[in-house]
Amino acid sequence: MLKPILLLLLTTSLGFAQKTEGVVTYERKSHWTKIIARLPFLSREEKDRAAMTWKNDDEDKVKMKLVFNEKASLFTYESEQAQSDDGRWSWRQDDYFISRNFEKETMTDIIETLGKTYIIEDSLRTPVWKVMNQIKDVNGYVCMKAETTDPIRGQKIAAWFSQDIPVPAGPERYFGLPGLIMELDINEGDVILEAVKVEFKPVGKELALPKAKGKKIKETEYESLLTKHINDSIKANRNPYWAIRY
Repeated sequence: MLKPILLLLLTTSLGFAQKTEGVVTYERKSHWTKIIARLPFLSREEKDRAAMTWKNDDEDKVKMKLVFNEKASLFTYESEQAQSDDGRWSWRQDDYFISRNFEKETMTDIIETLGKTYIIEDSLRTPVWKVMNQIKDVNGYVCMKAETTDPIRGQKIAAWFSQDIPVPAGPERYFGLPGLIMELDINEGDVILEAVKVEFKPVGKELALPKAKGKKIKETEYESLLTKHINDSIKANRNPYWAIRY
């Protein structure tokens, strides 16, 4: 027999026409004081300095987008150029294109990190999710919670997915749920990605990766690079996340 909360989710979903192609815009919020405060290998002086520097204004915001259909998805920045809040400064976003082909069960990621651009090509490895008995509204969609962990960074990951958009896509490198991920919570609020706009439309060529130059590697090699960087940073009492994505 279905649990009451799951039954509610399924019943609510019946009231929506299923949409399986379009673009989701996310707002990615990073809270750096919180991130720095939880790193045990950093000195109290560095943590206090970060708290004094940012005080209550440590939230870093950036818009991201997820192009999706039933067969594939592409996650990247909304714009190639970033700009300061006052409009005085602009800069190029780093290479960050996360491509998933659900039909062929393959992935191709273009990620600029540690001073280089890497092209990561491999078969898909779906995260091991645990679906929880919780629901909430995200931008007008009833969503159910699922949890997993990032074994490289040691982060707790919570995803809120909507079965009203029945595709297995999601932001960052997360996917594999029976509905599109509308909100992603990295490490209990350190970073939150929330869908602020959903537009259903044919996406076609928008799913294509740009031409890029970089070193081609497998996902296990990429994970080894991150692990070594994190371990070296811990030994040197440095914040590893100034150089890699949190």
